[in-house]
Amino acid sequence: MAKAAEIAVDPFESFAAAGARIVAVRGHELFEHAEGVLDTSDIERVHAMRVASRRLRAVLEIFAVCFEQDAFRDVLTDVKKLADALGERRDPDVHIDAMDAFAAAVGAQQRRGVQTLTNRLRERQAAGNEILASALQAAEHSDLAGRLQALAQPAPEPEPAASEPEPEPEA
Repeated sequence: MAKAAEIAVDPFESFAAAGARIVAVRGHELFEHAEGVLDTSDIERVHAMRVASRRLRAVLEIFAVCFEQDAFRDVLTDVKKLADALGERRDPDVHIDAMDAFAAAVGAQQRRGVQTLTNRLRERQAAGNEILASALQAAEHSDLAGRLQALAQPAPEPEPAASEPEPEPEA
């Protein structure tokens, strides 16, 4: 599984600035795993992308108050849709892997039944792959990666209020 990048947070940094940086990193990580994710021969690719989507969703929810709400809701909705599609593909991957290991441990008589179940799981995997392909296409069409990066642009820090000069004491 792909390890998440460590992100140092300065204790004097504003919550919004930290949130923007963390969302930018986690958003980048999500799309870093997209290449080859539809290849059913390497189930770790979809797993890595799914984990990255869950990390991203978590930080989006933690830092929700830091973002313009309309843009935030749209991005979060699209991240959830992509995560759901990744799950549709990942679940049969895990079951197929388990069935393959089980088939290797049973006798020849049982293998035929196990193969029947595995074939059904491969059909689910193919359907999940179609769902994932559609979700990836939607994410690309809506520029989810770009919208995430735009969302993560830190808002300008407010200027400190100019203080009124104190009146001079009367002599």
